[in-house]
Amino acid sequence: MTDLLSFALLSFTSFFTLINPLGTMTIFMTMTKDLDSAHRTQTAKKASLVAFITIVIFAFSGQLLFNFFGISVNSFRIVGGVIFFLMGMDMLQARLGTVKVNPKEVKNYVSDISVTPLAIPMICGPGALTNAIVMMEDAHTIELKGVLIASIIVVMLLTFVILYSSSRIIKLLGETGNNVMMRLMGLIVMVIAVEFFFAGLKPIVISMMN
Repeated sequence: MTDLLSFALLSFTSFFTLINPLGTMTIFMTMTKDLDSAHRTQTAKKASLVAFITIVIFAFSGQLLFNFFGISVNSFRIVGGVIFFLMGMDMLQARLGTVKVNPKEVKNYVSDISVTPLAIPMICGPGALTNAIVMMEDAHTIELKGVLIASIIVVMLLTFVILYSSSRIIKLLGETGNNVMMRLMGLIVMVIAVEFFFAGLKPIVISMMN
């Protein structure tokens, strides 16, 4: 039971900080400022759903990707740790590590911006996809896999709620509050990055010494 709770906590915190819905909501507001409330809600709902489906697909197809490209899980952990650390550095300095879109170009996107760039790569970026693959590899039992999927669902629901309430949240937190939250999440991401990096490096070093 303790293992399930610790794995659930790690899954939730890692996905929430990497997806970073609080950082995404400011760009979401910019891209949907010309939409009415109903269309904004529809965009947030579709973006969250597409991101969830993409993460789950990558989580379950991770082993196939490893086998196809001849990649080891430990190597992926090291690369993932580097990616997370760089993302955490950007967040720690209150810089949004997301796609920057010129508001004048929004109308030129294919019929619906909820898929690209909102769902991919803003919500569901390389960090979240890497995390999904690595954590699914660590989920050795059906219970752990269920906990992982449940954590992703909870994070996606929170992402939708945050995007849906973005205008009120931004007014409530203010610019200073947004920057503080961004830095706190950046610090958590960097801690996760160190754990991932050394978890992948240790087995490789041991195998080289033997």
